[in-house]
Amino acid sequence: MHAVTPGIAALEYARRRSKLAAKLPKNGIAIVASSEVKYKSGAVFYEFRQDTNFFYLTGFNEPEAVAVISRSSDENDHVFHLFVRPKDPKAEQWDGVRSGTQAALDIFNADETGDINQISHLLSPIVSSASKVFTDFPSDLKSRSWFSRLVSDNNSKVQGLAKVIESRKVLPLKDIIHEVRNLKSDAEIAQMRKVGQASGRAFTEAMRQTWRNEKDIAAFMDYRFKNNGCDGSAYLPVVAGGRNGSIIHYTKNDHPLNHGDMVMVDAGGELGNYITDITRVWPVSGAFTSAQKDLYNAVLATQRHCISLCRANASTSLDGLHETAEGHLRDQLKLLGFDMSGRALDTLFPHHLSHYVGLDVHETPSQSRKVPLQARQCIAVEPGIYVPDTDAFPTHFRGLNVRIEDSVCVQEEHPLVLTTEAAKMIDDIEALRT
Repeated sequence: MHAVTPGIAALEYARRRSKLAAKLPKNGIAIVASSEVKYKSGAVFYEFRQDTNFFYLTGFNEPEAVAVISRSSDENDHVFHLFVRPKDPKAEQWDGVRSGTQAALDIFNADETGDINQISHLLSPIVSSASKVFTDFPSDLKSRSWFSRLVSDNNSKVQGLAKVIESRKVLPLKDIIHEVRNLKSDAEIAQMRKVGQASGRAFTEAMRQTWRNEKDIAAFMDYRFKNNGCDGSAYLPVVAGGRNGSIIHYTKNDHPLNHGDMVMVDAGGELGNYITDITRVWPVSGAFTSAQKDLYNAVLATQRHCISLCRANASTSLDGLHETAEGHLRDQLKLLGFDMSGRALDTLFPHHLSHYVGLDVHETPSQSRKVPLQARQCIAVEPGIYVPDTDAFPTHFRGLNVRIEDSVCVQEEHPLVLTTEAAKMIDDIEALRT
C-alpha cells in the first residue's frame, strides 16, 4: 500500500483503527476531531499542527475534520467515517489545497465520508444507534474545541446533535488511544530513528562551531534539522548559556554566550509529526574546565547507566529508572564533595528522569510511569544537575548546569538509542573544535 504520511503506509493506519475498534464494545463508536487553526494575532495564524490522536488514526493533516470509528456487532469488523472540508477552489486560493471528500475515500481509505459542514446530519444517526460513545469532549460542549462549539451552535440541527450526544453516556477515549499508541510499530521506530539520526547530526555540527549568541544556535539548529531531512523543529528549543541553563524551560534564547561558560541545548527535529528529544551541553570555548568535566561526567555516567536498563528484561519502570538515577547521582555528587543530606538532591535534580516520546514530545501522558517498561516503547532519558549559587554547594560547581538527554527505544534485551549521532563523550566534543 502507498505511504499516506512519511514512513507510514495506509495499511498501518488501517491496523491502528482495527486495534482501537477491538477495544470498543460491540456497536460502540469512537469520535476524534482534528485540531483547529490557531491564531497568533488577528488574521496571523500559527503553523498548523494536527491533533496527535486524530493524526495517529487517520494520517489526515488538515483542520475541520472528524473521524468516527464504529465497531459493528461482528467482532472483527468496523466502519471508518472521515468527514472533511469539501473542495473549494476559491477558499483553496487563499488557504491551500484541500483533500476533499473523494480523497478521504481514495487516499485515506475511509469507508464513508461527507462534508464537515453537514456534520450534524451525518453524525446524528451514527451516535443515535451506538451502544456507547467514546470521545474527549469537555463537559461543557460550548467551550474549548472547534468541534465542541460546532455541535453546540445555535443552529437547530446542530443543537439536535448536541442533545443526542449529551443524552448518551459519553466515555473518555484518550486512555484507550494512548494504550494503542504506546507500543511503536517497526515503521514508527524506523521513522523515529531517522529523525533521531538527522537531529543528532545537527547537534554535532553545532558543536564544531564557535557561537556568540544563543539565538544563533537556535537558528542554526532549525536550519540543520530541515537541511538534514526533517520537516522542522519538534518544539521551541532551549538554548541556554551559562546560568540560564538553570531554567528548565528557558526559551528566550537571546543572550550572549560567554567564554568559559557552557551552553545547554534541548532541541529535536520532527518528520511526519514524529519527534525526537535531545539535550547536550558543551563549552562555549570548546574545552571543558576541570569542574565542568567533573559535573558533566557525573551526569553522563548516570545517563549511560539508566539507558542500559531501557530493556524489557530489566523489569523496571519510568519511576524505577528515576529512582535509579537519583541513587546514582547522589553517589556521584558525594564523590565530588557535595553535601547530599536532607533534600539536597531535590534542589539539584528537580525534574523526572523520563517520559514517553513519539508523535508528542511528552507522548501518551495518561500511561502510568509505574508499570514495567515494554519492548517498543520509546522514551527520553534526561538526568540533570543544576547547581544554585549558594553556600550549600561546593564553590567551584556553583552556577553550573548539566542535562544530557537521548531518545531511546526499549527492546527486549538491549536498548536502541535513537539519537546516537549527537556527540556526548567529553573527548569527542572537545575534538570537534581542534
